[in-house]
Amino acid sequence: MSGARLAVLGAGAVGRSVVELAEEYGHTVTAVADSSSAIVDPEGVDAEAVLQRKSDEGVVGDNDPSEALGAAYDVLVEVTPTTLGDAEPGFSHVKHGLERDKHVVLANKGPVAERYGELRELEADSEGKIRFEATVGGAIPILSTIEDFGPTHITAARGVLNGTANFILSRMAAEGLDYEHVLAEAQDLGVAEADPTFDVEGIDAALKFVILSNVLADGDQEFTLEDAAVDGITEIPGTALDLAAEDGRTIRLIGESTPEGVSVAPRLVPADGPLSVTGTLNIVQLETTHAGRLNISGRGAGGPETATAVLSDVSRLVE
Repeated sequence: MSGARLAVLGAGAVGRSVVELAEEYGHTVTAVADSSSAIVDPEGVDAEAVLQRKSDEGVVGDNDPSEALGAAYDVLVEVTPTTLGDAEPGFSHVKHGLERDKHVVLANKGPVAERYGELRELEADSEGKIRFEATVGGAIPILSTIEDFGPTHITAARGVLNGTANFILSRMAAEGLDYEHVLAEAQDLGVAEADPTFDVEGIDAALKFVILSNVLADGDQEFTLEDAAVDGITEIPGTALDLAAEDGRTIRLIGESTPEGVSVAPRLVPADGPLSVTGTLNIVQLETTHAGRLNISGRGAGGPETATAVLSDVSRLVE
């Protein structure tokens, strides 16, 4: 099968980009759903028309969202917003797809971070497979690199996996500004949400490192957000960054995953070192058993960037 039929659940920035770019990757979108509507066409939806209607009217079609789950597709693309705890409705979407023996690709972190063991059990009973490169680091091929090496050959992963927090810390250091000032600037630029809690308290980064720990543990242990030790950046004064700079260092929100656990907290790092990426860039360092340290960096968020990871996963599943 050279191309796949996709049902896309979620029409935020990533979902819209998947719909827009699918044809370029050789795939056909047969269904799209947002929170209140859906469009289903076994021959392939008109991507431009769907996106235009979403922009103009706030809906993608005239059908009930549930109808997308019953559409004709080869791969279910789950890109609804991340939710914590029971990870619903994302988890139920994945379950439905696997029970139909279909493949599932996720950008939604919730099911992978909060119910990883259940996902793998559902996958084991299905003809379908799950992939979730887009849940960790946007366009950066972190999980596929771990897969290529084999999880048992990666002893740890650490790095910067939240662009909003990194932008704020970068600006605080570069301009000598305080947190509240830079947060307001980030919100004006659209880099930070109106409610930035998920990013600045370290929750988003922690979810990504929980996923990394689940992958590195390779079934031996399961982690959720409750297992992570998490500190955010809201209490960092501008003076702390000034003092760090005097010593040739800076502060970044650093996460770390090992098969034993997860932590996310502000850390001092060398100002000229690989972990001091600036702006919204992300980086992950993988410690390998035989190949030393790998540094993988790139754009960790954004609609088209994350959609490339989704569509690359689709292509791996249907090659």
